[in-house]
Amino acid sequence: MEMNPIEQTLPANKKKLYNYQKHDLDVLFQKLSGHPDGRARLLYQLPTGGGKTVVFSEIAKKFIRDFGKKVIVLTHRIELCRQTTTALKNSGVINKVVDSKVKSISNKDKFECYVAMVETLKHRIDDGLINTKDVGLVIVDEAHHNSFHKLLGKFENAAIIGVTATPFSSDVNLPMKRFYNELILGEPISSLIQQGFLARPRINSYEVELNSLLTGLTGDFTVNSSDALYGSDVMLDLLIHAYKTYSFKKKTLIFNNGIFASRRVEEKFIKAGLPIRHLDNKTPASERTEILRWFKKTRGAILTSVSILTTGFDEPSIQSVILYRATTSLTLYHQMVGRGARRFNGKKTFTLVDLGNNTDRFGDWDGEVDWHHVFNHPEVYHENLHHSVQQNHLIPAEMRNNFPNSLEVAFDVTHEYQKAIDSGQKSKIVIRDSIRQHALMCIDNCGGDISRALELSKSLDKEIDFRIKQYGKCLTKVTRDYLKWLGEDYRSRLNKLIQKLINKQVLARTG
Repeated sequence: MEMNPIEQTLPANKKKLYNYQKHDLDVLFQKLSGHPDGRARLLYQLPTGGGKTVVFSEIAKKFIRDFGKKVIVLTHRIELCRQTTTALKNSGVINKVVDSKVKSISNKDKFECYVAMVETLKHRIDDGLINTKDVGLVIVDEAHHNSFHKLLGKFENAAIIGVTATPFSSDVNLPMKRFYNELILGEPISSLIQQGFLARPRINSYEVELNSLLTGLTGDFTVNSSDALYGSDVMLDLLIHAYKTYSFKKKTLIFNNGIFASRRVEEKFIKAGLPIRHLDNKTPASERTEILRWFKKTRGAILTSVSILTTGFDEPSIQSVILYRATTSLTLYHQMVGRGARRFNGKKTFTLVDLGNNTDRFGDWDGEVDWHHVFNHPEVYHENLHHSVQQNHLIPAEMRNNFPNSLEVAFDVTHEYQKAIDSGQKSKIVIRDSIRQHALMCIDNCGGDISRALELSKSLDKEIDFRIKQYGKCLTKVTRDYLKWLGEDYRSRLNKLIQKLINKQVLARTG
């Protein structure tokens, strides 16, 4: 066979497989070889930082050698294409990236492996540039993305191996078990930490009120509602406090949901004299390269980002990750936290600061997950996730905006009622505590003006009615007249408490 010129210049920095990676490679090939028609559909799970790219590069190499058929690796981002082609070359696999610049593929090419993004490959197949019948194996990187599924049916003679850290689709109508027949689990996060392959997170969580967040069509929290919350002064002050408490002078990566919030973070940190840069998916390539170079070389650097560093980004020197956002995506949660887990120069731990209740929603990043159950019963996990997102009463945005200086404006009546009963207290302390919280909200946002405070109390009418109804449900047997009286009494006591607390403030100042 004629030697391809690229083959003569292969890099000699091939990574050696670890024992757990060798084990997974053997298991996957046993499954491939044991499938009678050669069309196995396997889903391989390995945590972020476990070396998925290295493993599937070796899979491609072994498959080409053993079966003599072509391999295609599918990715969803150009950065992953570049990473993948390099990893394949390091494993000795001659490959070609099929991108927008590739308009034709010669029948004489010696490439046994192609790397492509989904849409680009679809167009090249439609143009007749790639003969899908010659492909024996399709490897799907970040297989949880639903965009890949429309292409898999085009490879009639190919086995499919999907690779992901989280075998769970965000779309309840497109479960992963619909496209893959068997889940192969790699080494869990806790084991990789114990063996010294990953750093252990030191988790610091703040309970943040998320009632103003709205969910969009994708099921995750919308950018606009996230920007409104996380771009507020009260949340930015909390972020600065959290950074100085847990991440000060550590190389820190901050994840945001929206560009507005990230820019506000940059502005706030610059005013505090802290070294920070902002990066998002609209940042020009040359500027992005310069920013990442600065982040890599600068001790204690802070990078605030949006929608760009969750995949295809590997900076082991990161010492702290701050989740300055909430998400309903299990995959995104694992990807964000995993950015800090790479071992580096003796780094055994990294700091995780959660300002989005994400660890409450998904559990600790290094905790045990029954991935087989998630894969086989995704509807159960979707239902639990939906419940965790919807369990809090949604505070109207216009009401929330009246109280920008208050970190918390929600109050879980049911929870407080149960807590009072369990501790042997009378249930009426729930109403007392609710009134006090509303009074403090009015005072914190009135600028010392009692008229303004009483005006703010009127904007709480709908919220007061909701809390009274929730309290009535807890009591079970109450009349409408009682609830009506309770609402009137609540408002009367609220106004009296506001006046009492403001008078105390005046006396304290005049002393």
